[in-house]
Amino acid sequence: MLGISLREQGIFQRYPEEKKRYYVKVPAFSFSKLRGMDAYLSPEMKSTGEAIGYDAKLHRAIYKAMTAAGLKLKNYGTVLVSVADEDKEESVPLIRRFYKMGFNIEATPRTGRMLIENGIRTRILPKPSEGSTALIDAIRAGYISYVINTRAIQSGSHQGDGAAVRRCAAQNNTTMLTSLDTVRMLLDVLEEMTMKISVINA
Repeated sequence: MLGISLREQGIFQRYPEEKKRYYVKVPAFSFSKLRGMDAYLSPEMKSTGEAIGYDAKLHRAIYKAMTAAGLKLKNYGTVLVSVADEDKEESVPLIRRFYKMGFNIEATPRTGRMLIENGIRTRILPKPSEGSTALIDAIRAGYISYVINTRAIQSGSHQGDGAAVRRCAAQNNTTMLTSLDTVRMLLDVLEEMTMKISVINA
């Protein structure tokens, strides 16, 4: 505008060189403070904030963002699994990855039988609708590291049990995952920071 070009001013680069970093944004939720609310994610806005993690490696950036968002990331413990029928096949290789890292696996009856049929040692816990408090008691006991629970979209069944499990997990600050895509990303992070072990089948 002043009649002096950028080149004449010594500026030869149009854009500065991008930093070789990954930036990951993770939503933060307040389900533990909102009593009675179903913690299942949907198109509606439910997050009450967000956190950003950055690093030269993608998995580290994700780890930082998840931790900053309030998720407790453990590479040990027990995974409680209850997935919808349409998600069962996709969930098997994911749960197997937890199992190979040394996690104990607990599951609701139908999910548990499917995991056992696929060679994953699983402790089966009856659901609240079956007159049992085993699932709720397990979460309240504090030894569950992750609750993986997906809702039946196609069949629309068993929402009562799922909602009860999700509410209990939120109220007890247990890390809960309602999307298998998020489970897959979490596994990538955990496998990056965890030594591989060999599971001995008795």
